[in-house]
This record gives sequence, C-alpha cells and structure tokens, in this order.
Amino acid sequence: MQNKAGNKVRLGVFVTISIGLLITGIYFIGNRQQLFSHTFHISAIFKDISGLQVGNNVRYSGINVGVVEDIEQVTDSTVKVDMQINESTRKFIKKNAKATIGSDGLMGNKIISIVPGVPGQEEVSDNDVIGTIQPVSMDDILSRIKVTSENFANMSGDLSAIIKNIHEGKGTIGELFMDSTMAKNVGQAMVNIKQGAGGFERNMDAASHNFLLRGYLKKKQKKEEQKKEEEKKNSK
Repeated sequence: MQNKAGNKVRLGVFVTISIGLLITGIYFIGNRQQLFSHTFHISAIFKDISGLQVGNNVRYSGINVGVVEDIEQVTDSTVKVDMQINESTRKFIKKNAKATIGSDGLMGNKIISIVPGVPGQEEVSDNDVIGTIQPVSMDDILSRIKVTSENFANMSGDLSAIIKNIHEGKGTIGELFMDSTMAKNVGQAMVNIKQGAGGFERNMDAASHNFLLRGYLKKKQKKEEQKKEEEKKNSK
C-alpha cells in the first residue's frame, strides 16, 4: 500500500511539473507571437523576400515590435508580407515608413526592419500597406566581388606585361629606359635647351645695354608702369 501511495505522489508531482512547463512554454510562445498583447496589422509588398519566414521578428529602430504573420505570393513577381505589430508602437510608425528585409546578425534569421518615416506625418492605420526598400541580396554582393576580382586580375596582368616590355626595351618607353644611346640623346637635348635658354637671356641682357635699343626698352617699361598705375587707380 505504501508503494502504491508513493507512486501516486510521484505521478502527481510529475503531472504537476509537466503542466507547469506546458503553461510556461505556451506563455513564452504566445508572448513571442503577440498573442497576449494588443496588436494591429500592416502589410508590405516585396519582389524578393530573401528566405523570410512566418514567425520572424519585425523590428523598429532595433527593437522587436512584432512578428511576420503571413506570407502570400500575389503575382509572379510580388510577395505580400503581413505583419502583426504591438499597438504601443503605432504612434511611432508613420504612413510614409518603409519596410526592408535584413538579417539578425551575419548568418542569422531574416527579419523585417521598419525604417521610420518623416516626423509629423499621420500614423499608420490598421491593415495599411507601407512602402518597401528592396534589400541587396548576398548573391548580388558575391557577384560584384567576383567582377571586381576579375577586373583587378586583368589589370595586374596588363601591368605585368607593360613592365616586361619596358624591361625588354620594347616600345618608346622601353627604349627610353633601356637604350643607353637614346637616354644620352635625351639628356643632350635637355642640355641644349638649357644652354639655348641661357644664351637667349644673355642676348636680351646685351640688347638692354645697346644704346640703339635702350630708348625703346625704357619707353616700353614706362608704358607698363603707367598701365599698372592706372589699373591700381581703377581698382580703388
């Protein structure tokens, strides 16, 4: 008899604990699904939901304010997402707010983020449809990275070919750098230009001391000084 009574007590404790865990689980699941709070509904139309699922979180300014209630394929290129939002958040969400799909962390579940609208606008109503911002998919990012890598590889190959041609003395630049005769000719040409400039300066200096040109140069200098004085007067 005592064994039977003990078994009944243990069974009663087990059933009580099981019922308690069940009630706790129902509470947490219901709280997550907004079953025990006042809510309203809004919708958004996307071209691609990027793996979003019913039950995923809806966030506003980084705060969980609701859940994805339903996903419906409207046409061959549009998907309607219904969201259940806490009533306490309605006053912050304006009619010109927009929804976008993101990730909860780098590799986390998909979420909907509601981007705030312009302050002072009217708040959303129940069953309103808000605008959307189409997210950039991971496939697009990887595709762009691949194209960038290919372009960089092509540029590196071209640069390597140019350096090789220069090293082998091919082309004008290669001949300039690798052909000692051409390098000497270029150097001599620069010397000649410098000498020519020096000779021109000496000739002009000699001409300024020539009594035949001295008067002409003085008149020209005087005219330039008068012109500068007139410009100063006009500027005042």
